[in-house]
Amino acid sequence: MTGKADYSDEEWELLLEAPTGAGMIVIMADRGGSIRETFSMAKMYTEARENHGDSPLLDELVAAKPEIDKTKAGSQEEIKERHLQQIRDAVALVEQKGTPEELQEYKQFIRTLADRVANARKEGFLGIGGERVSEDERTAIGEIAAAAV
Repeated sequence: MTGKADYSDEEWELLLEAPTGAGMIVIMADRGGSIRETFSMAKMYTEARENHGDSPLLDELVAAKPEIDKTKAGSQEEIKERHLQQIRDAVALVEQKGTPEELQEYKQFIRTLADRVANARKEGFLGIGGERVSEDERTAIGEIAAAAV
């Protein structure tokens, strides 16, 4: 089992940013997202903290404040690609340093967070008659899942 002490500061920052980056990809997928989707992401971290598991790595990750790099600007597409690369890099890092169980748990946390954000609100005008997850959000979830392989 690994934890924060097994990663450099830069590596730990990457592990913190990748899940929130996945959430941001989903939020940006549908007209820039919403406050409800952002709160959904924060709530998932809160619930994960309350339900400590057998993974010291995930326990330490969710105990930390969710991080996102706000210093790098760019187009929405550039930001999305940067977040997808962070996910790929973070997954590769856990694969290199963590256990197979930690790797699966980390990838599942990222995918679950993205799905939770997408399901936070109904799409459509004022959420009336809309579907729960838009086509753009489904596409974003697919891209996240492919990055977290």
